[in-house]
Amino acid sequence: MRLFGAVAAVLVVVLCVGGWLLMYGTGDNTPANSKPTAAPQAPDEIRDTVEKLPSTPEGELLVEYSEDKLPDDETRYAPGTWATDKIFAKGIRNRLMGFKLADGETAWTLKLDGHICATTKHVTADGRTAVVVQPAKRKGTKDESMCDEVVFVDLDTGKKLWTATMPDAKTAYVTNTNLTMARGTVAVAWGNGSVAYGMSDGKQLWKSTTVSTCEDTGFAGGRSLLVLLRCGEESTHAYRVQKLDPATGKPQWTYKLKDGLTGVYMPSSDPPVLAVGAGDYGVTDLITLDDQGRYATTISMQGGRFDPMCGSSADGTEYFGVMENCYAMVVGDGKIFVASKADGDIGQPENWIAGFDAKTGKTLRKFDGRSLQPLWPVKVSGGKLLAYRPSSDNVGPAAIVSIDPATGKQTPFLFFNLPDDATRMETPEWSDILVEHGTAFFSPRQLSAPSGHPDDPVLAAVAIGSFH
Repeated sequence: MRLFGAVAAVLVVVLCVGGWLLMYGTGDNTPANSKPTAAPQAPDEIRDTVEKLPSTPEGELLVEYSEDKLPDDETRYAPGTWATDKIFAKGIRNRLMGFKLADGETAWTLKLDGHICATTKHVTADGRTAVVVQPAKRKGTKDESMCDEVVFVDLDTGKKLWTATMPDAKTAYVTNTNLTMARGTVAVAWGNGSVAYGMSDGKQLWKSTTVSTCEDTGFAGGRSLLVLLRCGEESTHAYRVQKLDPATGKPQWTYKLKDGLTGVYMPSSDPPVLAVGAGDYGVTDLITLDDQGRYATTISMQGGRFDPMCGSSADGTEYFGVMENCYAMVVGDGKIFVASKADGDIGQPENWIAGFDAKTGKTLRKFDGRSLQPLWPVKVSGGKLLAYRPSSDNVGPAAIVSIDPATGKQTPFLFFNLPDDATRMETPEWSDILVEHGTAFFSPRQLSAPSGHPDDPVLAAVAIGSFH
């Protein structure tokens, strides 16, 4: 364990001049020594943790892992980032790895039957999650295998709890397979079909693989389970969203979207939030529904002024399940927080985050980044927005800050410096950025060696916790 020396030095200077830091524990209704708790959850519910301010904002490096000897021409995809109170877990190509937060050492490695095809951000209350795998060519077959194997894993132990083979998944590819979880259920859709399994034993609960005018494009999970249906011919398709009973797959309501949309994502199931493209490239609007599936409001992305980063990124990871992935947007406590694009003006905030009311669409407040320091939404927790602010020069600290949506006041959560070669970890366009149990996690979704330096290790996972 070690405290970043640069952080310690900068903290002393900054506290003296009053230039960067806010007094720790002010501007936040949750005192640093309080212990907010979420309602007790059943083991098979999707985890909903409440963060508390660490005892000190000084960040300590807990995990630093690098991949060795990547060939010059290899792109090593690394989809999937999860954490518990003990383990930082990461997907890399055809394996999952777990790192101990206590000492940074590798706790376990789980070799999969093939490359990872799809992941989900969801984790159960007792620390389990799922991935979809493309097994190597099966013995006795001539055809390449599809993305048709579901693996359910305990993140604390690395134990494979069960595997299941998706039925009739002959068109399940890395480009169209989407995976999610809701209470007691793991659900996968691949356009021409879908299937759901029980978490407890991996037994099939329900499936949809019959010929129909509508296809199950993908699911959104969490507190509820939504399915996106694409209906009609490719040139004239229309979209429907349904809320399903996770145990039976039966629809509870259906919402019909207007025609002419070029894309639909479902970043939140509760409240239902749909990110849609209406004629332009990318997301043009957010549509929210009430708990009965009735239209609530539309929030404009103002001609691209806001960019929730839905469905694609700079690293090509739209191939590993995109339905719920809006990397620059978070939803919670009835509020939606979306990052703007970079402003670009010298001396002005690099970008900002806008908060919206999910029921009315009303703009709640704007939270500015700093010059050369954008602000990225990470998590809504205990009524506060946790956001990541990179360093501007790799000398001054980066930060996780806790923002009170009601007042706009920012309270330090963690200050730290990332390793020198962590450039791609600074933006959600390239990297997963999580906060869980008071620790910040950074993990790029694609790994490649520096040009001409195949022997150089490539940073793949970093965890920062409070200094004790």
